[in-house]
Amino acid sequence: MLEHSIEMPTERSLLGRVIFGANGFAPEILDGVPALGVPMIAGAEPGFQEIFTAVGPVMAGRDGGLAYAADGRHLFCAVQVAERDIYRDAARIAYDSAFELATRLGYPNILRMWNLVGGIIDSNADGTEIYRDFCVGRAEAFALWTGRIGRIPAATGIGTRGRGVYLYFLAGRADANVHHLENPRQTPAYHYPERYGPKAPSFARATLADGTLYISGTASIIGDETVCQGDIAGQLEVTLDNIMALISAENLRQVQAVGGYALRDLDLIKVYVRHAADLPLVRSRCEEVFAPDARVVYLNVDICRPDLLVEIEGIVP
Repeated sequence: MLEHSIEMPTERSLLGRVIFGANGFAPEILDGVPALGVPMIAGAEPGFQEIFTAVGPVMAGRDGGLAYAADGRHLFCAVQVAERDIYRDAARIAYDSAFELATRLGYPNILRMWNLVGGIIDSNADGTEIYRDFCVGRAEAFALWTGRIGRIPAATGIGTRGRGVYLYFLAGRADANVHHLENPRQTPAYHYPERYGPKAPSFARATLADGTLYISGTASIIGDETVCQGDIAGQLEVTLDNIMALISAENLRQVQAVGGYALRDLDLIKVYVRHAADLPLVRSRCEEVFAPDARVVYLNVDICRPDLLVEIEGIVP
């Protein structure tokens, strides 16, 4: 199993490193390891690193703007799209380049993606919301690669404290045991109606891959509509209920998994909160429902809809 943590392991080969701090930087190879810096931390607050540990000998390299590493079972890849007036073409090119690399290296099963979008709910040069603009390019790339890469995987699309777009993902080999899951309480994101943008978001609600359950960024959405608008406590409860439905035994039966999970089984949890003033309430409630030893970080950033106040992702290892 791929080890994925927010601690620096010692004396182990690393597949990738994402550094969450006050400033971002384009992907590069640092000490033989692909690294990406994402501006998601307010000035004086401590940052953290998200670490992906290899399960075998690592081959790392650069391919155009991509930095990547593979260990025979998994591929980690990162790319940055610099700030621009309109993102759709650049997003399509970035995804297209990443998919071409993944398939060329023999890792066509995309397992988990992160899309960290500066100014996510701001307008671009033609008046389109930046996230919706980005989603057009992403959807076009997935359409181009239909049948050549695995199905649309779990993902997070979230704001940052900088500009530009930071992308990173995990992929597995063709024989990886991969199942993508939807949530019985929610419309699949890729079926959202056009009122949410010209192209629907391209992600599944979760991906079960080689025994690890990757939970997409989850928010207070029932069907395709935001609920409990303006109510942080209500949105947090709906978000937690959505996660519970997603990881329940009943929902996991559709991929023939044995048993289900509870919130206390989650680890490597990121909690995204729009308003800093809501952080104490969110932190207090999360400490009640997640395990005492779960690794949880709280990030004060914008979310992909103006009416969403909180979003949560995590894994069940």
